[in-house]
Amino acid sequence: MLFVMRFVDECTLRVEAGNGGNGCVAFRREKYVPFGGPAGGDGGRGGDVFFVADPGLNTLYSIHHVSHVRASDGAHGEGKDKYGRSGEDAKVRVPLGTIVFDLDDGGRKLGELTRPGQRMVVAAGGRGGRGNKHFASPMDRAPRRAEPGAPGDRRQLRLELKVMADVGLLGFPNVGKSTLIRAVSRARPKVADYPFTTLEPHLGVVTVGDARRGLGRTFVIADIPGLIPGASEGAGLGIRFLKHLERTRLLLHLVTPDEGPGRSPIDDYHLLRRELLAYSPELAGHPEVIALTKADLPDVREAYAGVRAEFAAIGKDLLLVSAASRDGLGELMQELAQQLLI
Repeated sequence: MLFVMRFVDECTLRVEAGNGGNGCVAFRREKYVPFGGPAGGDGGRGGDVFFVADPGLNTLYSIHHVSHVRASDGAHGEGKDKYGRSGEDAKVRVPLGTIVFDLDDGGRKLGELTRPGQRMVVAAGGRGGRGNKHFASPMDRAPRRAEPGAPGDRRQLRLELKVMADVGLLGFPNVGKSTLIRAVSRARPKVADYPFTTLEPHLGVVTVGDARRGLGRTFVIADIPGLIPGASEGAGLGIRFLKHLERTRLLLHLVTPDEGPGRSPIDDYHLLRRELLAYSPELAGHPEVIALTKADLPDVREAYAGVRAEFAAIGKDLLLVSAASRDGLGELMQELAQQLLI
C-alpha cells in the first residue's frame, strides 16, 4: 500500500511541560542517632517540551493531527534525603524552516529552526520543590515545611513552515518548472499539461561539478506552485506559497512563448514581478536569473531572438533551455551556482 504524505505548512499545537515534584518533609530516625534532623529530599524537575530541526522532514504533516504534546512530571522527593526523579522531556521533530509563534502571547514569535539538529525549548519544565532539610536553621532544627513543585509552562503554539532553499523557481503554470526540477535533481513532482499541476513545493538538490572531490557546488532548488495575476491578494493559489520564496537567495524566473495568443514572455514576466512587489518589496529585490523554456520546440527556438531582445531592452539577460532535451541546462545550473557565490 502506497502512503503519500500531504504537504502541510501551518498548524497549531498545545504544549505542556511537566510539573516539578514536591519537596518532602521527613526526619532521620535511626537507632543510636538521636536528633537525626530533617531528611526530606527535593522534588524532581518537570520535563521540557522541545522542538528539534530534522532535515529529513519537509512538511508539518506529522504534527498536524497531533493536538497536544505533554512532558512528564517530576517525581516527589522522599525521606532519607532521596531526590525525586526528573520528568522525561517530550521531543517533537519539525522540518527546517519552521517558525514558532505563541498564540497565548498575542502571536509573539518565539524563534525559528533553520539548522539541522537545532533545538528550541518551547515549554520549560517546572522546578522541583525543596525538601525540609533546606529550611533547617539554629532557631528551627526540625522544620516541618517543604516547597511544592512549580508548574510547567503551558502554551498554544502556531507553527509555520517556510521552505529552506537556495533557489526559488517561479513562473506561470505550465512553463515547465516541474519538468526542469525533475531534470536537474532527483525530485519527482507531478508533471502534466494543465494548470496548477504542482500543488505543493518540491525541493531538489542540484550538484554542479564534482562536489565529492570538492570541485563542485551543491545547492537546493524549490519548485514553487504556479502564480497568476492577483496571487498577492489571494487569487488562484493565493499567497499560501509566496511565503516559501522569502527564504530563497536567488529567483529563477521561467517564461515561455508557448502559451497561446494574447500572451507573451515579457508580459508574463512583468505581471509576476508586480505580484512579487505587491507581496514583498524585499522579495522582489532578490537577484534573479531568467530563462526561456521549451527550447526543444521549433517555434520557441525561432522566437528566442526576438524575446531576448525585449528582455535586453529592460536590462535583463535571457537564457534558453529545454528540460526535455536538456539543452542549456548545464549552462543554466552553472549560472545559478555562480550567482549564489556573489
